[in-house]
Amino acid sequence: MSRATIQTPGPDQSPPRTKVLAAMSGGVDSSVATALLAEQGFDVLGAMLRFWPDDRPEGAFDVCCSPEAAFDARRIADKLEVPFYLLDARELFQEIVVDPFVPSYQAGQTPNPCVWCNRHVKLGDTVARAQRLGCSFVATGHYVRRVDGPLGVELHRGVDDDKDQTYFLWALPRSVLPYLLFPLGELTKDEVRQQAVQRGLSVAWKRSSSGLCFVPDTVKAYLEERLESRPGPVVDVSQDGAVVGEHDGVAFYTIGQKKGLGLWKSHLERFVVDLDAKSNTVVVGTREDCSWSALEADRVNLLCHESELPTRVLAQVRYRQAPQPASLERLLEERVRLRFDEPQFAVTLGQSAVFFDGERLLGGGVIASRGDGEG
Repeated sequence: MSRATIQTPGPDQSPPRTKVLAAMSGGVDSSVATALLAEQGFDVLGAMLRFWPDDRPEGAFDVCCSPEAAFDARRIADKLEVPFYLLDARELFQEIVVDPFVPSYQAGQTPNPCVWCNRHVKLGDTVARAQRLGCSFVATGHYVRRVDGPLGVELHRGVDDDKDQTYFLWALPRSVLPYLLFPLGELTKDEVRQQAVQRGLSVAWKRSSSGLCFVPDTVKAYLEERLESRPGPVVDVSQDGAVVGEHDGVAFYTIGQKKGLGLWKSHLERFVVDLDAKSNTVVVGTREDCSWSALEADRVNLLCHESELPTRVLAQVRYRQAPQPASLERLLEERVRLRFDEPQFAVTLGQSAVFFDGERLLGGGVIASRGDGEG
């Protein structure tokens, strides 16, 4: 598929000194994005969102969004001669991202908090703040491409398949797309680091953040600090529901998990295929048992016009997965069914099902059921 024409931010596409809020995190990606915008003639205002509480647990927010990261971001802004602001987002971050996290696991689901952080906090609320500051755009260091389409602004996968971040942007309100810029969409991570080296940016080789910014260690450790153990049976669906072990609580497991299942017959290769919070049961089975050809997703959000939604798409149910061919059926305004050409491993309730037309991000939803909506 040929690439669509990219709307590249630059002086020739915008009035002189158009004001842009550059979302900075103290990392190499947002730092290079800010530098590129400044060099292209924009009037850049650098800003970082404060998520951490005054009494943050030791280790939390240490990779990104931390006071240390704010120091790096301010230092880069000073080098680029860009004004820098720290914007308080603690209350909204707590409400949207942190508060629903543990209850989702208790319900036997695996949430995707970055999706809702992007929708409501990092981009949605920040666009409104930027406009109050007189900015025409918000720019980020996401690896995604902004494209001018016939019916408005589109989001397309970044050229670096290993860093593409469209999977986490499907829930953005379509109304904010015209106000977003993504300077790194045409670059690879290696190219971004080299751009940072060429500009003498101190964060050029700073390691990339991974995982959840508010989880200091592992998700399991985070949950164990907040939930009491609630032992229950592990049953094997491939052995007619025979009890084959004991678990510590359904909240501590996720679909597709292979290690730490507490099986009595440890020589068997088994995966978590279901989590029944009501009966406090962890269900395991073979890899085939843990694969599904269909799913239903709710809370659907479209980044295209209704008339542009095809019946054949490429769909993605995990971040580290290439989009797979599937048929798309609209059930309700906020619910769709996806039928994959081949069974997909570890389709997980609470995670995102994201669909594309070629490289264009069309939208997505939250996985609500698997197997033609029968659970």
